[in-house]
Amino acid sequence: MVRRWYAMIAVALTFGLAVAISSASSAPPGATARCYDGTYSYSQHRQGTCSHHGGVAVWLNGGSTATKKSSGASAGTVDVGKTVLLKKRSKTSGCKLGPNPDRRCSPGAYYSKLTKAVICSSSFHTGSIRNVPQSEKYAVETEYGMAEKLYGRTLEIDHIISLELGGSNDIANLYPERASPAPGYHVKDKLENKLHSLVCSGQMTLSSARVGIASNWQKLYRTVYGTAPA
Repeated sequence: MVRRWYAMIAVALTFGLAVAISSASSAPPGATARCYDGTYSYSQHRQGTCSHHGGVAVWLNGGSTATKKSSGASAGTVDVGKTVLLKKRSKTSGCKLGPNPDRRCSPGAYYSKLTKAVICSSSFHTGSIRNVPQSEKYAVETEYGMAEKLYGRTLEIDHIISLELGGSNDIANLYPERASPAPGYHVKDKLENKLHSLVCSGQMTLSSARVGIASNWQKLYRTVYGTAPA
């Protein structure tokens, strides 16, 4: 009986290991965990991973197709450093949905190593640091009292401090922004591109651009363009 019990445990452990290896080898590039509902998470940290998908079934690590990243790890091929919040988050639910982020939930954040020299380099591309999995977008929607779903072009889970300015993928730097009524995320995109040019040409400091767009991007738009966003 004892031998049979040990044999059953050995089989279970072997099966679990096989599942983990299989999951890691078949996971999409960049995935850090497989959720119980079969979806994959790309979360940079363990807290809240797969929270809306039944929890974590398997943590992925090691191989070239799936890597477990710790705080301060690189996103893509760029060493981004650590996430720096402009202000501590005081709320994670009941956030107010509006043209601007609810600062209590979404104060804005940036990566410590994405300096002016880095973001203004000809080799820098936002695609190398963009990493907002759908699970994190759903988490943002939940915090703002919205239904977890794909809203198409009517709404975007937007970076408060844009990636062009070294913004972080952390949830503190994300908020739901509608396309309309105006001004919507399309207008903000125009400002983000302009701010990157101003910073890289030395006409504006990176710090002031980050603080300005996080505090009130419509006000900063009027300062930059001399007219109200529309």
